[in-house]
Parts: sequence; C-alpha cells; structure tokens
Amino acid sequence: MQWESVIGLEIHTQLATRSKIFSGASTVYGAEANTQACVVDLGMPGTLPVLNTEAVRMAVKFGLAIGAHIAPRSIFARKNYFYPDLPKGYQISQMELPIVGKGQIDIELDGEQTKTIGITRAHLEEDAGKSLHEDFHGMSGIDLNRAGTPLLEIVSEPDMRSATEAVAYMRKIHSLVQYLEICDGNMQEGSFRCDANVSIRRKGQKKLGTRAELKNINSFRFVERAINYEIERQIDILEGGGKVIQETRLYDSDNNTTRAMRSKEEANDYRYFPDPDLLPVDLEEAYIDQIKQTLPELPNEKKKRFISDFGLSAYDASTLTSSKPMADYYEAVVKASGNEAKLSANWVIGELSGALNKANLNIKDTSVNEKMLGGMIKRIADNTISGKIAKQVFEAMWNNEGEADAIIESKGLKQVTDSGAIEKIIDDIIAANPTQLEQYRTGKDKLFSFFVGQTMKQTQGKANPKQVNDILKKKLNP
Repeated sequence: MQWESVIGLEIHTQLATRSKIFSGASTVYGAEANTQACVVDLGMPGTLPVLNTEAVRMAVKFGLAIGAHIAPRSIFARKNYFYPDLPKGYQISQMELPIVGKGQIDIELDGEQTKTIGITRAHLEEDAGKSLHEDFHGMSGIDLNRAGTPLLEIVSEPDMRSATEAVAYMRKIHSLVQYLEICDGNMQEGSFRCDANVSIRRKGQKKLGTRAELKNINSFRFVERAINYEIERQIDILEGGGKVIQETRLYDSDNNTTRAMRSKEEANDYRYFPDPDLLPVDLEEAYIDQIKQTLPELPNEKKKRFISDFGLSAYDASTLTSSKPMADYYEAVVKASGNEAKLSANWVIGELSGALNKANLNIKDTSVNEKMLGGMIKRIADNTISGKIAKQVFEAMWNNEGEADAIIESKGLKQVTDSGAIEKIIDDIIAANPTQLEQYRTGKDKLFSFFVGQTMKQTQGKANPKQVNDILKKKLNP
C-alpha cells in the first residue's frame, strides 16, 4: 500500500457526422474496404480540406456540457509521423489552441460518493485508416475508409487514482456524448476508445512518476484489466530496483498483459506546425450561445429530477440515467404504468436489465417495449397479479407471447383476492398440520413461513401475499 497510481485518459470520440471532417466522403460503418476514402482523405496533390461545420458544433456542444472554456479562436495543425494507414504522412489535429479548454465532470463511486475529474482539453482531429493483420499471409492490409473521420479527443487531468475511478470516468463520458447525440458510443465499431496514461509514485510524493501509455482500448472491462496489470508491472519494476521507461504499450486481452510497442514520443517529435491549408476557426459569442440553447437535459440534471419527481434513491436514479436510452425507456414505463415510479424502477433495473445482460442485448433491442412492461406493472399495482406471478408474465412477454393482459387471461394467472376462498384454504392447511401448528404456538416462529408456503402452493402462487399473511396471523395467533 506504499504506492499510489496516477491515471489520465485520452478518449477518442468519433463524432456522429454523416461526412468526414475535411471532405464529403461518407462515415457510414461497414462499407467495403477503401470505398469511402476520397482524394482529399488520401492527400492527393492539388486537393484542399474544407472543415465540416457540424463537427465544430458538436465539439462546442461537448465543451458547454462540461463547463469548459470555448476558444473564440482555434487552430488546426499538422502532426507529422509515418505509418502505413496515414496516407498524407501527417494527421490534421489541434495542438496549441484547441477548440475546448479546461472543464470538469463528476463521477460516482461506491457508497454514492462523487469525485470531480478535471478535463484538460478536447480537440478536433481526423482519424487515421486501419491496418488489418489477419488473412494476409504474413502481410498487412490497409483500409482507408476511416481516414478523415472526425474525432473529438477528450484529454483528462491525471486525477484518477485507480482503475475503478478510470472506468467510472470513461463510463460518464460515454454516457454524456450519447446524451448530447454527438457520438453513438459503439465501442465494438471503434466509435469510442481510449488511451490510458499510467504511472505510480510513493504515497505522499508530489512529483509524477514515469508514465506508460496504453493504446486503443475499446471496452470498459479491458480498460480496468489493462490499468491494473500496468500498475502491478510498474510496481514490480521499481521494487526490483529498476526504472520504468516512458513508452507506448499495447494491451493483449487474450493474455491480460501489456507489451512494449514503441518509445513514447513527445510533442516535438511530431513537428507540429499550423496547417497552411486551413484558416483559424473563429467563433462568435452569439454562435456559442445559440448552441447552448440546444443542450438537452444532461445526466446529472436528469438524476436530480428522478430523485425529486419519482422519489427514487440516488443509486436507482444514477443507474437509470447512466444511459439516455435507459432513462427514456424508464420514463415511458412510468407513464404506461400509471405513474408507478418505484415499481417501474425495480423492474427496469432488475428483471429487464438481467434479461438484457443474459442475452447480450441493448435496451433498444428488447422484445418487451415500454408499453408492455408498464401494462404488466399496472396489473401488479392493482393486485391482478402478484410480483411472483409477474415474473412468469415477463418471461412470456420476453418470448414474444403477447402483452400482459392477454398472457394473464390465457394462462389463468389472475391473483386470488377473495378473502373467503383464501381463508378456507388456510383453515384446511392448519387442520392438516396440527404438529406444525403446536410447534409454532410454542415459540417456533419460523414455521410461519411454512404455512405461507403451503398456502401459496395450494393456490399455485395466485393468492394475494398480503392477504395470506394477514389471515395467517389472525388464524395462528387466536
């Protein structure tokens, strides 16, 4: 415990524009290799880049959402390096004057604690192409469809002290860019990925240690595993008397290790200079104010509203607002259920989320839509069915057997609420179990559950649980 980790993330967010940042080529994912790279993306002689104003608008939108300074003037620069999937020999990015300056975002940790993470900057840049190493018999293939795709690189301060905090921060940014509708957040397609800068130092030490950069990690689980491995690797080196080398490393998810890729470059290695083909971006205050008016209700604001309007706990509200699709789904369920807010939260967080996770599905792909789930919850609330029977109804809805009312009717699942009928069943059970009755009345209180269980068994789970409990208390304690 004498070591402290220091972590910062560089998150590459692919902006949800229809065309590339400096050309009119399409950004649609999944096209045949090298069919969406035009002469501008390839840097052909005589071509000139033209800035996509939608990418600028999205960057400003993000900056406003994190309370950042929006630069009235920003400049594009050329970042020079050679790599086979970088056709121009340089990447157009921003260095000294990025469009988004310092901001911050709050993350939630265990125990409902929050921590503020500083954001150093967010700058616009173009993506490179993609190198493919499989199925080429010892060679690499180059797909340039991605070249020129607009990215917003979000650079945090080194404010995180554990992999858990890093994942919480990454999730919060992932949620935010989807709320803002500036990125689809699809990590499998590479729309949202990050580099992690990791170093360690003695506890209480102010000076930062030598960092390693872990490149292009595209899942929350891998980010956590990669950072934890790297922390242990650096501790082992220092405790063994060695020195950590500043370098770029790749995470191998199959073996859960990191391996050296190249020595870490500094800014001067890239020979940055202003791009002579692109004018500075000058933003008027009225333009920024106009974008501010378009900001949606953001996660923190929605969480506060869910707590105040729906009476939810901070944990439930945080879970439900962690993604915009889930928050929208939940609100629609509440409406369809007749404003059963707490019961709706329990079912969305519990049964629905569990089924989605098991099937590896997104909430947008669920077979149980908002109206269906809300309709079922309405039947729990009006005592048509019990919570236990509701699980059978949900499973049937999940398997596309129809809506709640039709399933309840066809399967005969209506709850027994006739007090007289329940009382008669209980009388028969008590008469058939004199030994258990005597034991209960002499102090074995746990046998109360036995009588509840027998009653529910006799009614095939259809008896109203509250009525069963009330009648049993009266009958067993004369």
